[in-house]
Amino acid sequence: MKICIVSSCGGHLTEVKCLSKAYGRYEHFYVLNDKVILPQEMVGITYFIRHSERDLNFFVNLYEAFAILLREKPNIILSTGAGPIVPFAILTRLFFFKTKIIFVETITRVHNPSLTGRIMYFLAHDFYYQWESLKACFPNGKFVGPII
Repeated sequence: MKICIVSSCGGHLTEVKCLSKAYGRYEHFYVLNDKVILPQEMVGITYFIRHSERDLNFFVNLYEAFAILLREKPNIILSTGAGPIVPFAILTRLFFFKTKIIFVETITRVHNPSLTGRIMYFLAHDFYYQWESLKACFPNGKFVGPII
């Protein structure tokens, strides 16, 4: 079992690392959209892709994601956001059919979904949200409560 954890830096990374009890015992690697100083446990198992804010770098991200997916061949992709998950999810749905996508809407979205959440709701195999108030936005998602 190999797990790809895709995240932006900062809060999203902090949030997805709260799930490390679930993925930590499996082979895993990270994909981040900004170069940052890494904690020791992420050194050597982290890829960096270009930062894209709904611009032409999205197409660069598609290429980068394809290269990483081809090289690593993960069984699962896990993310709590933000944008970097979208190219990975699109490519997974198109080419890597055996890879499962798990998305957890960020805890910071209490009443309204994020743009990434609205997109990933249709791309993820398993979609989770952390506030019951989002049930109307994600009727087929699963409420799990706060993960932090």
